Amino acid sequence: MCGFPPPTDTVTARHPRGQERAITGNRQTSWAFADAFVAEDEAARWARDRAQEAGLPSVSPGTGAALRMLAATADAKAVAEIGTGTGVSGLHLLHGMRPDGVLTTVDPEPDRQQFAREAFRAAGFAGNRARFIPGRALDVLPRLADGGYDLVFCDGDRTEYLDYLAESLRLLRPGGLVCFEGAFADGRTVDSGPQPAEVLRTRELLRTVRESQDLMPALLPVGDGLLCAVKR
Repeated sequence: MCGFPPPTDTVTARHPRGQERAITGNRQTSWAFADAFVAEDEAARWARDRAQEAGLPSVSPGTGAALRMLAATADAKAVAEIGTGTGVSGLHLLHGMRPDGVLTTVDPEPDRQQFAREAFRAAGFAGNRARFIPGRALDVLPRLADGGYDLVFCDGDRTEYLDYLAESLRLLRPGGLVCFEGAFADGRTVDSGPQPAEVLRTRELLRTVRESQDLMPALLPVGDGLLCAVKR
């Protein structure tokens, strides 16, 4: 359970480190406000519409804003993205990166990457700002350069997240960031009932990142939960 008990109906004044408190209605409203605080541009809205038409999930506007800020904070020149989708998250990452930065984005579906190409072009990014690699992430990542990346964003197969973490630690420079989308698993991460393998793996990921001596972690309450960590 990664140290998280199931939600309760009351909010306690104190709680052990690493445990969740029940979320009040006011806090839910505040989180919703924060998640929509930064408006998306037309290209991001277009990419989001394409994802919805295809039945694909995409990062929330708040998650996108957080990724943009993190990329800017890291002064990121090289970013690796696992899970291109239709380009919503990639647009936010590119907006935060240096003007000469290159996004390397991996997805097993080339058709989705074509939507992302169109979205990036519509947003004004030159073709050389993104490198599209079709394929399964765990087949592609070993071919990327050790220590060559400032940020790795993971939004692929949840059952492979621990493997993505291992690859990310190799890919990142010291001080680089790794981020995982979907850490809340639609509330199932802290649900005590029986859960599918992807939720169990997400709990294991949370525990591994929090306990690692090589990482400085934070769990951001945007979208479906953005787990972030800096490589020491």
